[in-house]
Amino acid sequence: MSAVETKLNGSIAKPEGNGHANGHMNGNGITNSSKTNGTMTNGVHTETEKPAEEYKVQIKWFNVVLFTYLHASALYGMVLPWKWTSFTVCFIYTVFAGFGTTVAAHRYFTHKAFKANKKLRWILIFLQTACAQEPILNWARDHRVHHKFTDTDADPYNSRRGFFFSHIGWLLCKKHPEVIRQGRKIDMSDLECDPMLRFQRKYYHLIAFILNLVIPTGILVYMGEPAYIVWHGNVFRWVLLLNCVWCVNSVAHLWGMKPYDKNISPTDSRFVGFVALGEGWHNYHHVFPWDYKTAELPGYRWNISTAFIDFFAWLGWATELKTVPDEIVRRRVLRTGDGSHPYSKELAEKSTSKTMSTEIRDTEHFWGFGDKEMTDEDMKYVRILKAENKSS
Repeated sequence: MSAVETKLNGSIAKPEGNGHANGHMNGNGITNSSKTNGTMTNGVHTETEKPAEEYKVQIKWFNVVLFTYLHASALYGMVLPWKWTSFTVCFIYTVFAGFGTTVAAHRYFTHKAFKANKKLRWILIFLQTACAQEPILNWARDHRVHHKFTDTDADPYNSRRGFFFSHIGWLLCKKHPEVIRQGRKIDMSDLECDPMLRFQRKYYHLIAFILNLVIPTGILVYMGEPAYIVWHGNVFRWVLLLNCVWCVNSVAHLWGMKPYDKNISPTDSRFVGFVALGEGWHNYHHVFPWDYKTAELPGYRWNISTAFIDFFAWLGWATELKTVPDEIVRRRVLRTGDGSHPYSKELAEKSTSKTMSTEIRDTEHFWGFGDKEMTDEDMKYVRILKAENKSS
């Protein structure tokens, strides 16, 4: 039996006994197993509990040196006298590389929020590699574990360990053993059988180096920028992109509103929505992780990642866009929201209504569409737009 206790439908699945003292659950929802030593007292066997070995942070000094240099270089690049044309080119390159995280690694590969034909899949893999974070297979595994075990020791960027850790600190130290243990159990069969992703992982470092450094550097050199501006300016572009993405793990788990579920840490943050290309409606996203918009929006409202997907849906390259029926959203807002959503006004007016009190299954511990824990009943929460075009 797993030592991790997962919350589902408001209940806790407890580990079974094994002849020894059961594990005790810590404040993060992770059960720490404890060892027992047998002793004899007046002929009677008694057991005394031995606390589990304390987790110790192990620093990755190479990453510490690397990110320290990159941020120092980026700060210098930020104040250099760029040409406006060079700045514009870098900005456009940054936005499209950003889609490699928000659309490709996140919404498509991790959460399976829509389907893509082969041409679009190659574009998404290209953009994700240009973002230069890590191979999609690694990125998706960490993020699925994050959704299944948010704010526990098994969460790679556990926000309960503070802003710095959830923003960048998790990259500066070795993973908690629970992250590794649960990562091995997470279902990745849909991605691991993909030859395109295996190809990306095999040649990732070489291709990422070319797409993230060689090509944009070459563009700036061609535009006549001095060498010192070319290098530091490109590092600034990359570091800016990384920090915008990291804000989703840090800022959007610590500050903001919780219109959909006040009992979880993710928040809706307009600031993060702006800097992270539409990923800031994070409270909604954790409640309904399969929605291709990662938000409940009447319009785009800075969610240009959704506009990117809608464009390719218009071309017929993106199909089966998953979203959430309005009734399901409304019922969840009324049941668990913090009162900041416009639907919450109905609570006072219709609190005695049988419809308003109807319970729906909590889904924030699913990693997305295709999670094996999703039942036929859960599928009623999914609305699919744009039927698949078999000719694509």
